[in-house]
Amino acid sequence: MPVPLAFLLRWLGGRGEPAGSSSDTETVRRIAARLERLPPDRARFLAAFAYVLARVAHADLRISETESATMERVVAEVSGLPLEETALAVEIAKNQARLLGGTENYVVTRQFRELSQREERVKLIECLYAVAAADGTISMAESAEIARIAEELGFLPAEAIALRAPWREHLAEVQGLPARSAED
Repeated sequence: MPVPLAFLLRWLGGRGEPAGSSSDTETVRRIAARLERLPPDRARFLAAFAYVLARVAHADLRISETESATMERVVAEVSGLPLEETALAVEIAKNQARLLGGTENYVVTRQFRELSQREERVKLIECLYAVAAADGTISMAESAEIARIAEELGFLPAEAIALRAPWREHLAEVQGLPARSAED
């Protein structure tokens, strides 16, 4: 008889009780429950933030150690919580992205949009590029996923391109190409 997913995730460290709004996805509730020091709205915000980071890290179907470390650092910086506490939230976010990615991606990203201000959404996109570039290269899959997320967050294509510009040297599609001269 298969073990129910909720039981397994509770056993791995989740409290198994809802945290926050009834409109929260299971992913957001599970991660927010681990951020118990924070007010519920802030925990929900960080849960969605961590999940969207994991969504990009998993876009190429693997999450490297450097991507994980970058995710932990970024969530700790944004939350102000100790790295040890955010590491568990990031681990749950990575597991949720691996298990439920196809069904949760858009829903959690939409929830982040509802919970955030424009500046926070810009910060998320910047952090997504930092996570994707953690191993030196932003794969085409990661780049495409960030573009989808930017659209889901309400950014116009020109805005998304402008946010990508600082990360150009890390893009797989431009690495290895000769540098363009000023005359091109």
